[in-house]
Amino acid sequence: MNGNGPSKLVDPLEDPLPGVGTYEDFNTIDWVREKSKDRDRHREITNKSRQSTVALLHSVSDAFSGWLLMLLVGLMSGALAGGIDIAAHWLTDMKGGVCLIGFWFNHEHCCWKSNEATFQDRDRCPQWQSWAELITGTSEGAFAYIVNYLMYIFWALLFSFLAVTLVRAFAPYACGSGIPEIKTILSGFIIRGYLGKWTLIIKTITLVLAVSSGLSLGKEGPLVHVACCCANILCHLFTKYRKNEAKRREVLSAAAAVGVSVAFGAPIGGVLFSLEEVSYYFPLKTLWRSFFAALVAAFTLRSINPFGNSRLVLFYVEFHAPWHLVELAPFVLLGIFGGLWGALFIRANIAWCRRRKTTRLGHYPVIEVLVVAALTALLAYPNSYTRMSGAELISELFNDCSLLDSSQLCGYKQVTDRPAGAGLYTALWQLALALVFKMMITVITFGMKVPSGLFIPSMLAYYNHDSFIFKGWCSPGADCITPGLYAMVGAAACLGGVTRMTVSLVVIMFELTGGLEYIVPLMAATMTSKWVADAFGREGIYEAHIRLNGYPFLEPKEEFEHSSLTVDVMRPKRSDPALAVLTQEGMTVGQVEALVESTHYSGFPVVVSQESQRLVGFVLRRDLLISIDNARKRQEGVVSASQVVFTEHAPSVAADAPPPLRLRGIMDLSPFTVTDHTPMDITVDIFRKLGLRQCLVTHNGRLLGIITKKDILKHMAQIANRDPDSILFN
Repeated sequence: MNGNGPSKLVDPLEDPLPGVGTYEDFNTIDWVREKSKDRDRHREITNKSRQSTVALLHSVSDAFSGWLLMLLVGLMSGALAGGIDIAAHWLTDMKGGVCLIGFWFNHEHCCWKSNEATFQDRDRCPQWQSWAELITGTSEGAFAYIVNYLMYIFWALLFSFLAVTLVRAFAPYACGSGIPEIKTILSGFIIRGYLGKWTLIIKTITLVLAVSSGLSLGKEGPLVHVACCCANILCHLFTKYRKNEAKRREVLSAAAAVGVSVAFGAPIGGVLFSLEEVSYYFPLKTLWRSFFAALVAAFTLRSINPFGNSRLVLFYVEFHAPWHLVELAPFVLLGIFGGLWGALFIRANIAWCRRRKTTRLGHYPVIEVLVVAALTALLAYPNSYTRMSGAELISELFNDCSLLDSSQLCGYKQVTDRPAGAGLYTALWQLALALVFKMMITVITFGMKVPSGLFIPSMLAYYNHDSFIFKGWCSPGADCITPGLYAMVGAAACLGGVTRMTVSLVVIMFELTGGLEYIVPLMAATMTSKWVADAFGREGIYEAHIRLNGYPFLEPKEEFEHSSLTVDVMRPKRSDPALAVLTQEGMTVGQVEALVESTHYSGFPVVVSQESQRLVGFVLRRDLLISIDNARKRQEGVVSASQVVFTEHAPSVAADAPPPLRLRGIMDLSPFTVTDHTPMDITVDIFRKLGLRQCLVTHNGRLLGIITKKDILKHMAQIANRDPDSILFN
């Protein structure tokens, strides 16, 4: 062995290469590796902080950076949500007319400036003119109606066309609600660009356009996506979060809470939503941080005051009438309705989205959006309940009728026991039509190539049918039934049936309405709706969309009931060629490169020798390629004939042989292993709870095979009689 041999050995561990330890697009992160990386980093900072004041300050700033990041996420998301609310309100009113004193005022603001508006006719003032008044000079008559109708359709088509074109041209990821993808990303999957700056910009603009175009969609799901984009972009300011995928996912969990907080003005509901519905890994620290960020965001939105009513949402309501015990029966009925509607909606929507994927319909997203928008506008305009925006309709339905209200739903005759007036029956007929229309059109709309949320359309589904059956047990002169309360309970039941949320939904609803005494009716309806919907199928709409898109998501709620062993699931199967492995010494750089080229696996087990097959460790393909490539450039004498060594001590080489390449530094020395007789349900649990990418299978210490997350998902699909090839990514 020549004297200067060891000096030439470069060990990648002392000098970590850029790119080692990062991931390819559409791959799953290794939670265990990321968490241990963060622990090492933290340990190093803590040890250094005892040595000098500068290091101490660094450790304090490091501990503080998480809270600072949360503050920024809250501020940015709150500001964006306020902007989206104001813009959507303005554009929605634009379909009906324009303000003469300044086109940037919406209908309400325009009439605030006016002195002629009265409380009774607060929507009528000379400064606001409908399109018919501008074009024909009169607002009465059939011709004026037709002009307004056509303008309404024109604006709806224009907005939806702009939305879908912007999404297609600049950010294809900005379509849909974003929650299924965020759920998948939080479980450790990587979709590059899904939370990038282009997606954020386009999603914000097109969300305003899509909501204003009158399509049957809400802005709640997309606001979660917008908040997560903000968080991801702001993560790049802090090294701790930029370089660690697991830490970044903690921030994204908190951002999901922020999204719901600004969508409903419900900070606590948002935190619970993130915990119950979207997050995969939710430590206590994240809980506090989400709470803080949601609070900051709600505060920011409140200071912007987008609706001018000092509330965070358009449909904030307050009920004061108590509810009667007998009313629990109709509340439970509403829950049953909600559950049935939820199950039906998921079936119908998934069937439609599958058609879109498999038939030629999917090739024409722009035409599809335009047709649906035209259809929506055409059918929505004649009925005043479908003409107004979803949020306005909800505030109308949740409304508690007082004597001052000019709403048609409050068309009771003004006498002591308030029987229904004629206007109310018309209103109920119109509402019944609105219900049928909204139900059918939402099935088609959700999942189109525009940003679309689901919350508001689902809430619209069931409202009170006719609450005059129960007039019997009230004291004369007092209100006994609050129709708005039924609307609220029905909304919760439907939303629960579609998304299968329980706790977070009840909290969101009560933060929305400030009705503490209605927690019991809400809980009764939400639980009933979940049980009823679960009887038809276990998954909510988001899980169904994850499954439809084939994302590698291990559902934590699903039980694994099959009694198989790891040996049945692992690869290679009995008929397959042997497992591709590296040996700890004896292979040359050329042989390693050839092995990597000829396979497409994302990692290779390292064994002592081909004969013994005893396991040493595991190397990731990406790290291997980067290290070899780097060694060829920076280390003299590395050629295809150089030996690749994974042992601690360099082997002796002949005097004329090229120096060996040591790669022990990139090898995982503690890969997770199970034996071939481990039951599959335990293995699935290990994958779920630790967030593994792969697990090696051994028998008496000898390597037999490998199980990846994808193998488990395929196996689960096979058990459930689904196509195992529907799982697309690793």
